[in-house]
Amino acid sequence: MTVTVESRPTGHPGYSQTLPREPESAAIARKLVRTALAAWHLEDLIEDAETVITELVSNAVDHARLESIRVVVTRPTEKLVRFGVVDRSRNVPYMRTDSNGDNTRGRGLLLVDALTDRWGTDRYRWGKQVWGECALKTTDCIPGGAGKDSEEILGLSDLPESERCRGK
Repeated sequence: MTVTVESRPTGHPGYSQTLPREPESAAIARKLVRTALAAWHLEDLIEDAETVITELVSNAVDHARLESIRVVVTRPTEKLVRFGVVDRSRNVPYMRTDSNGDNTRGRGLLLVDALTDRWGTDRYRWGKQVWGECALKTTDCIPGGAGKDSEEILGLSDLPESERCRGK
């Protein structure tokens, strides 16, 4: 499999890889996420990001069409990291709220919702991308951030607590 690295307007490369639509691809997706986050010096996000990408890959494996999926890790802005899985199905996932406590399936998007600052689906004519975004939570990866509160730097200090970055 080939990993693609592209330049982005933020100055951070985006990472992507096409994988077979099979459960074993989750391990490769986790490695891609670890590589991208390490390159960006965002190791504190790795554990949650691995869980998020595992759940997104699992959903695509279960519900997508065709034999491949594409895993994407980008920095759409200096303040955000986005983890996404692209597939050829136009069916939009939804978060289950009626999951039976004994059922181990159907909770993936609940985890994605809990571990990201926001998540969603971008629909395309030929398929979709399901993604989760994490806002940066520390000042050490924000240029000029020394001595300032990360929420002040990110412009989040005026947001309600429920919409602010979750501390790690």
